[in-house]
Amino acid sequence: MAIREKAFGPNHPLVANSLNNLAIVYRGQGRYAEAEPVYLRALKIYEKTLGLNRPIVANSMGNLGNVYGDQGRYGEAEPLHLHALAICEQVFGPDHPDVAKSLKDLAQTFREQNRCQEAESLLLRALSIQERALGSDHSVTQSTREEFDALRSKE
Repeated sequence: MAIREKAFGPNHPLVANSLNNLAIVYRGQGRYAEAEPVYLRALKIYEKTLGLNRPIVANSMGNLGNVYGDQGRYGEAEPLHLHALAICEQVFGPDHPDVAKSLKDLAQTFREQNRCQEAESLLLRALSIQERALGSDHSVTQSTREEFDALRSKE
C-alpha cells in the first residue's frame, strides 16, 4: 500500500483497492475495530474520486456494513446495505448478481435482528436472481439456497 500511495498519492482509487483488501484480511481475522477505519477510508476515496453511484462504492458500502453487522451495529449496517442495494439496482437493473449480493448482505443484517420474514423475502429474491443469472448449480446460488433453507428451518 505504501508503494501505491507513493506512486499515485494517498487518495487514488488504487490505494482504496489496497485498503479494501487489507480490511478484508482484518475482517477475516475478526479484527473488526481495525477493519472499520480502513473500510471507511477506502469508501471515502472511492466516493471522492469516482462519484457516489458507482458499483465499487456499493461494494465498499456493503463491506463496511458487514463489518458493522459483525459487531452487532445493525443500525449502522442497514442504511449502508440499503444504499448499496439502491446503487446496484440503478446501475445494473433489478436482476443482476451484484443486486443479489446486496440483497444477501441486507438479509443477513435482518436475520441477525430476528427480522426473519424480511430476511426470507430478500433471500428468496436473491436466489431467484442467482438461479436465472448463474444457474442453480453455481456455488453462489447454492450458498444462498442453504442460507434460505437454514432461515426457514429456524422459524
